[in-house]
Amino acid sequence: MSSTYDRMLRDAALRVTRPRLAVLGAVHEHPHADTDAITRVVRAGLGAVSHQAVYDVLRVLTDAGLIRRIQPPGSVARYESRVGDNHHHVVCRGCGTIADVDCAVGEAPCLTASDDHGFTIDEAEVVYWGTCSSCATTGASDHDPYHPHRTGDGPT
Repeated sequence: MSSTYDRMLRDAALRVTRPRLAVLGAVHEHPHADTDAITRVVRAGLGAVSHQAVYDVLRVLTDAGLIRRIQPPGSVARYESRVGDNHHHVVCRGCGTIADVDCAVGEAPCLTASDDHGFTIDEAEVVYWGTCSSCATTGASDHDPYHPHRTGDGPT
């Protein structure tokens, strides 16, 4: 897989470095991971790498369009390798698990705003909130880490 990541970096006119390869690999292997998780994976593979170096690589890869930064309301930033489409996310209120969700119908229907206010819209961000099946069976949905003022009793 390393040769794939080499090619991705080169195609984006980026220099191929061990930290960039390690971060790109970590994001591909751990979708929706936060910076701390990515740093742990990178350190396991490379040894001593500063947190700042991982942040810098994440920024470069995001700016180059090789990865995508997402940040559901109330959550830390997370990174994914699924780029170039207009997919959305579903977030569990109990444990914070995030999963990809394709657009509901048609080709990017959510890009047609009811009033675009003169903007040329090229991306829409939709976050579905709910309770994953694991939390539903354990009752973990009573605590909402992303909305601390909520306790599972419905919207405030």
